[in-house]
Amino acid sequence: MNIEERVKAIISEQLEVPLDSLTAETTFEEIDADSLDIVELVMALEEEFDLEISDQEIENIKTIGDIVNYIESRI
Repeated sequence: MNIEERVKAIISEQLEVPLDSLTAETTFEEIDADSLDIVELVMALEEEFDLEISDQEIENIKTIGDIVNYIESRI
């Protein structure tokens, strides 16, 4: 499973969104993720990929593709 597939699987599980509805262009606004959802999602991603995502970086992440690019650049 590549990084994008792993990220989508985590988002699908954490936010209870159908996996097949997620694309790299999907925004968190489109899937109704609130700030608590984002915090929980970031924690799950940090654990999965063994990295730390700063609050400042989180503010710049708007889409699933943004998260994938961020993770790819850190591992």
